[in-house]
Amino acid sequence: IVAADYSQIELRLMAHLSQDPGLLRAFKNDMDVHAATASEVFDVPLADVTQEQRRQAKAVNFGLMYGMSAFGLSQQLKIERKIAQSYIDVYFQRYPKVHDYMEQARQQASKQGYVETLTGRRLFTPEINSKNGIRRKAAERAAINAPLQGSAADIIKLAMINSREWLLSSQASVSLLMQVHDELVYSVDENGLDENVEKIKFFMENAFDLSVDLLVEVGVGDNWEEAH
Repeated sequence: IVAADYSQIELRLMAHLSQDPGLLRAFKNDMDVHAATASEVFDVPLADVTQEQRRQAKAVNFGLMYGMSAFGLSQQLKIERKIAQSYIDVYFQRYPKVHDYMEQARQQASKQGYVETLTGRRLFTPEINSKNGIRRKAAERAAINAPLQGSAADIIKLAMINSREWLLSSQASVSLLMQVHDELVYSVDENGLDENVEKIKFFMENAFDLSVDLLVEVGVGDNWEEAH
């Protein structure tokens, strides 16, 4: 069993869609993006980032992509709300283009009633101008996140489509078993394993041209659990 998983694809898509110099630099230099964020948010050298700071920065990175508020972040990290807000404020100071992307997504959804993935698929947001604050906020969160999650879904489908001819050829002793979120799971003959793993990575990492490289991490085992 070969489990091939896109690494931090939504953060890479955020870097592409926002064109934020800080995020682009982190990925192009092959940095640990959560540690890089921790370095920025906590104003410490990258080498001095602690595991706890990295954990908190990871929560900020992923939380903001889902439109998490200071209250939500404070609940998740079990910290005071004002501290959580300070983390968010500093994050946007360090990554201003991310904030711009989020605002543009809200405005686009409000103006035209939908947002789009990189391939042009639309997510409609009928509640975006609702007078009900809860419904409006939910639609705003969807408008921010849908192009990220939706584009990730598009990319993995393109990887499957682009590899179809190879998978059906007599040269490939490989079967695609299933998709699990950002991961494709294959049954691969042990003969030629390394060659086939490289082929799988090629199709997945070249499914779409982003401003930063797509990265696929691969695990191998006798069953799905061992492959992780």
